[in-house]
Amino acid sequence: MLPKLLTSALFAGAAAGLIAGLLQLLFVQPVLLHAELYESGALVHFGAAQVSATPDLPGFDPVRDLLSVVFTMLTYTGYAFILVALMLVADERGAELNARTGLLWGVAGFVAAHLAPGFSLAPEVPGVAAADVGARQIWWFATVIAAAVALWLIAFGRNWALWGVAVILLAAPHIIGAPQPDSFIGPVPTELGALFAARALGVGLASWVLLGAFGAYFLDKEQRRA
Repeated sequence: MLPKLLTSALFAGAAAGLIAGLLQLLFVQPVLLHAELYESGALVHFGAAQVSATPDLPGFDPVRDLLSVVFTMLTYTGYAFILVALMLVADERGAELNARTGLLWGVAGFVAAHLAPGFSLAPEVPGVAAADVGARQIWWFATVIAAAVALWLIAFGRNWALWGVAVILLAAPHIIGAPQPDSFIGPVPTELGALFAARALGVGLASWVLLGAFGAYFLDKEQRRA
């Protein structure tokens, strides 16, 4: 089982992470670089002079961009180990695993890791008001774990009691509430914050769907070889 996990997760994580890194460079990084101009004071929102919505941004930086892609590949490889391990457990319960069903696994991973926490703690650009980092991290991890367990219960639970527990797990972190700043201040335009959140979630969905499809595909191939 361990060789199957290692091989499938490494290939799936590297492939999905590479695509995710390129998507982030194309769609997410320009918004971040734009926000950093406001954070540094190079641009001023509602200042005396009108500010262009499409300013000149720093160009291609080989070292920065390469490190960004490599880090993304490593991150998604870590996700792949978790996802493929869960796939192996599901496989032992008789679940069908192939690239098509892997898409659903990817959507579930996106919901757990991005959409569920993002419902109350949206992706943030630099320079916006935010609560304590430690408190946000604790809430984020708790929400991801609760959402992952809830989705497992929805997929493999066999009675209404388990599905009811799943609903409670999905709702509880948001009823408790995510840590929020004392006041909403910051130099970055709200339009940039909204665009960043939308693109971060969009790239996350695409990346997780690919991760699920790749993970199930490679795992299925390893199973057939055995």
